[in-house]
Amino acid sequence: MRCVPADAPTIVATSGGVRPGRRSRVAFAPLVEHAVELSGTTRRPRLVHLGTASGDQRWWNAELDEAAAVAGWDLRHLNLFTMPSVDDPEALLLDADVVWVGGGSVVNLLAVWRAHGLDEVFRRVWQAGVVLGGVSAGSICWHVGGTTDSFGPSLRPVTDGLALLPFGNGVHYDSEAERRPLVQRLVAEGVLPTTHCTDDGVGLVYRGTDLVEAVTEVRGRGAFTVTRSSDGTAVEELLEPRVLPGAR
Repeated sequence: MRCVPADAPTIVATSGGVRPGRRSRVAFAPLVEHAVELSGTTRRPRLVHLGTASGDQRWWNAELDEAAAVAGWDLRHLNLFTMPSVDDPEALLLDADVVWVGGGSVVNLLAVWRAHGLDEVFRRVWQAGVVLGGVSAGSICWHVGGTTDSFGPSLRPVTDGLALLPFGNGVHYDSEAERRPLVQRLVAEGVLPTTHCTDDGVGLVYRGTDLVEAVTEVRGRGAFTVTRSSDGTAVEELLEPRVLPGAR
């Protein structure tokens, strides 16, 4: 039986979660481990992975299967290409402790999810207490929007996220030079609302729609909130993340 430790739905939105493994090519890193911890599960953890944003690449699913076996978790995949991989996606998601969404094209992810009605499904799954999480596109999707290279090499705004969270989201804030100035411009112009951003290796923990904590699996990285001031300029505030056990 899954046990949710608080009465608020939970999202862990990140720019990380996977790193090189010791006995497998990749391993689940502390950000995913923290999502499992937040689920409050008292059984062998059950995760569902969605790789929609990268086209449901089966080779990547296999890499994550090995990582889950090393971690001692049960992992299933909800593939949507070329058709949904299960008869009842909502039932699969509701049976999970954590749903983890991979990176890639957030624009394509949102279009495919809406075509299959998953936009409404995810709201119910979130409200039921399943921890929702993900990296990059799998972080932006839960917010109002953010910045994306889905349309081409030059970053552009995306503003039609699922909006479970009433904020913008900036990923890879330290590693891709265009991200920070574009986020600040979009917030200053009112294209994006207040926007929470993560350096690589950092995650944001939301309870309900409240940002309660920033956490990191990489020491020295930061999280940031960008707001629009009364004079129409962007103001950036550092959110010092808590270092998770196992961080490097």
